Amino acid sequence: MSDFVNSGWGLYVAAATVLGLVACLALLAIASRRRVMADDNTTGHVWDEDLKELNNPLPRWWMWLFVITVVFSAVYLAFYPGLGMTAGSLKWTSQGQFEAEQARAAAALAPVYAKYKDMGPEQLAADSQAMAIGQRLYLNNCAQCHGSDARGSKGFPNLTLPAESRLATETAADIKKLIVEGRTGNMPPMAAAVGSSEDVRNVAHYVLSLSGSAHDSASAQLGKTKFAACAACHGPEGKGNKQLGAPNLTDKVWLHGWGEAAIVEAITKGRVGVMPPQAKLLTPEQVHVLATYAWNLSRPTKVAGN
Repeated sequence: MSDFVNSGWGLYVAAATVLGLVACLALLAIASRRRVMADDNTTGHVWDEDLKELNNPLPRWWMWLFVITVVFSAVYLAFYPGLGMTAGSLKWTSQGQFEAEQARAAAALAPVYAKYKDMGPEQLAADSQAMAIGQRLYLNNCAQCHGSDARGSKGFPNLTLPAESRLATETAADIKKLIVEGRTGNMPPMAAAVGSSEDVRNVAHYVLSLSGSAHDSASAQLGKTKFAACAACHGPEGKGNKQLGAPNLTDKVWLHGWGEAAIVEAITKGRVGVMPPQAKLLTPEQVHVLATYAWNLSRPTKVAGN
C-alpha cells in the first residue's frame, strides 16, 4: 500500500492532469478547423436516399464554451489542490474546512452549553432541557452501537444496567473519561492454559453455574479446578476485577452471548472490544452533558422523559 502514497504518484497525477488539459485544447483547435471533404462539403455518407452527413466545424460559441471550461480548470488548479501533491495558493484542505465548520458550530452552541458547564451530575440530571440535549447527542453519536434504547446488543454494552453491573462506567466521571479517551478491552485466548477441549467445555459449564444459569453439574464440577487459569483476572469466585477490566461472571450479564458455545469461543479465541475515543467529535461541554445523560440512564429514578 505504501507504493500508492509516495511522491512519485503525485507527480504522475500532476502530469496526467496538465497533459489532459493541453490535449483538450489541442482537440478543440483541431475540431474548429474547416476542411472541405467534397464539393458539397459532405463526408460521402448518405442515409435514406437523401440524408447527407456534412463536415461542418463546431459552432464558435460551443468551442469557446469548452475553452472557457479548460481555462477555468487551470485557474481552479492554481488556487486549490489538484495537481498531485501541490497544495494550491489558497492552501485549502477538506480537513481544514471541516475543522473550521466545527469551530463555527461550537461557537454558535457555546451559549447553550454555558449554563451547564459548572453543574454537577445530580444537578444536571435534574434539568430536563439538559437531558433532552443529552438524548439528542446520544442518538447522534452513540445509538449506532448501543441502540436507540441504550440497551446495547451482542458486543455492545447495555447502558441501562445498574452501576454495579457495568465494567468501567460506575460514575459520570468514568463515563466522561471513557467518551473522551475510548477504551480497549482484551481477553487473551486461554484454551492452552485451561487444558484440553474437554477441559474448556467443563470450564464453560462452571462459568454458567456461577450465575445460576442452566448447566451440566458434573461438567461444572470438573471445570472448577481448571477455572484457576481464569481466576487471575476474574477472581477465584468469578466476580471479576474492574481494575483489570475483567467482567463479573456471576451477574448474568453476557456481553458476547450466553451459553456453552459462546463461552467456549471466548476461552478459545479470546475477545477484543473497542470503544473509540470521541474527543475530536464532541466539545468538552457536550461530553459533560452526554456523560451525565448516559449515567442517568442507569439510575433507579430518572428525569421525566428519559
